[in-house]
Order: sequence, then structure tokens, then C-alpha cells
Amino acid sequence: MNSLRNRVQLIGNLGKDPEVKTFDNGKKVARFSMATSETYKNATGEKVTETQWHNIVAWNGTAGIVEKYLKKGNEVAIEGKLTYRNWEDKDGKKHYITEIIANEILLLKTEKA
Repeated sequence: MNSLRNRVQLIGNLGKDPEVKTFDNGKKVARFSMATSETYKNATGEKVTETQWHNIVAWNGTAGIVEKYLKKGNEVAIEGKLTYRNWEDKDGKKHYITEIIANEILLLKTEKA
């Protein structure tokens, strides 16, 4: 049951090409945004689509897969965990970000050329 405590599963599309960085020690990190959309009918019967954007981070082997196969527009399934970070910029302003650390990524569809 512990594996269910912080687990996220999403299916959506990449908003832009992933940014991949390789560190001096050989470790890799890949970052990209992903959109998930939901469609429903509102009170007047009108069809409404809501889109949510998610920040995805992948490390090491998973980052290598992201770098090799994922591009803007691809539909992917992601499984990972939700994390929160904060930092102060040089002006002392505090920033907050919510990210999903991806453990597994499955390419579902590629964008047509």
C-alpha cells in the first residue's frame, strides 16, 4: 500500500520539445511540459474543454528515453510522484513550483509531420 501514497498517472501531450541537461558526473535530467484535457458539457449544454499544464522531470535512464524519443505534440502516458520545490531568486522573491518526477513514460502517439 505504501506505493500508492504519492502516485500520479497522466495521459497527455507534450507542449514543447524536452530540455535535457547532462551533468559532469554523467547524470541526466529532462524537463518538459505536458497538457491534459478534459471535455464536459456545462449547465447550458455547451461543450467545454479544460486544459491543465503539468511540469514533468525525468532523471538518468528515463531522461535518456525522453531525449531520444519525445518531441512536442507526442501523446504520452506518465507515471510518477508529485513534488513541490521553492527557491529564492537574486532579488529575494520566493518562487514555488509543482512537478511530477516521472518513473515510467510510454509513448502513445507521435505528432504527424
